Amino acid sequence: MAGTNSERQLIAEGPAIILVHPQLGENIGMVARAMANFGLAELRLVNPRDGWPSEKAISAASRADHVIAAARVFPSLEEAIADLNFVYATTARDRYGYKEVRSPAVAANDLRTRFRAGQATGILFGRERTGLTNEEIALADELVTFPVNPAFASLNLAQAVLLMSYEWLKTGMTSVEETAFSALPQRPAEKHELQGLFDHVEEALDARGYFRPAAKKPKLIENLRAALTRPSFTGSEIQVLRGIVSCLDRFTRETPRGAGAPAPNRTRNRRPKVPRGDE
Repeated sequence: MAGTNSERQLIAEGPAIILVHPQLGENIGMVARAMANFGLAELRLVNPRDGWPSEKAISAASRADHVIAAARVFPSLEEAIADLNFVYATTARDRYGYKEVRSPAVAANDLRTRFRAGQATGILFGRERTGLTNEEIALADELVTFPVNPAFASLNLAQAVLLMSYEWLKTGMTSVEETAFSALPQRPAEKHELQGLFDHVEEALDARGYFRPAAKKPKLIENLRAALTRPSFTGSEIQVLRGIVSCLDRFTRETPRGAGAPAPNRTRNRRPKVPRGDE
């Protein structure tokens, strides 16, 4: 499946996601997928209407199998939250004055603090059509309301779970720029690698008469080096760029690499004119 990597360790920690009387197996499966996307794994179901286990849920989960397999079913909400220290209830209706109301970001930060303190926490989500009843909300400690368009405030179950799961994952990042991809270790290029790239590109351009008139060559080189240093390349990126320059330097469109002919002589097979930096 696109976007998955079986070689990487699954993130599986954080608050329990508790679905109160969910109606469709497909919705439960999409909830499991949203949870897996953002590192949550504990799914609790209170009296799912169509029973459990559900083949439709498994299909809709799109390989979030660890969430589906570990899902637990409870006969009542009281039993589903009995072992938890703190519970948020999500709601789209105006219940101000009933309990403290938090935004998803504030609630997620609070859940992260409680998680680090060793507390067991959960988030309640109600029925697809009617949400949570007042009696069910009374069992929660605080409320979460999503900042949505007041003229169209309806979120489906998986969307609501995805928003909270996303906010939860963000609270564990060391910076706002961090993602699952940027967190991978990347070795910054060493200066000798960058210098090698400068020399390689400049030699290839010089051979094609790029630096004209001669009096402007120092300024053109200065501009070129400024452009090449701005991205803060990694060592692997330097290798990729030098491979590109080597390919363009040695082969033409008429005699491409792998065509069976020897590498063309640069002086006899010049590339079309390259626009100069001063043009």
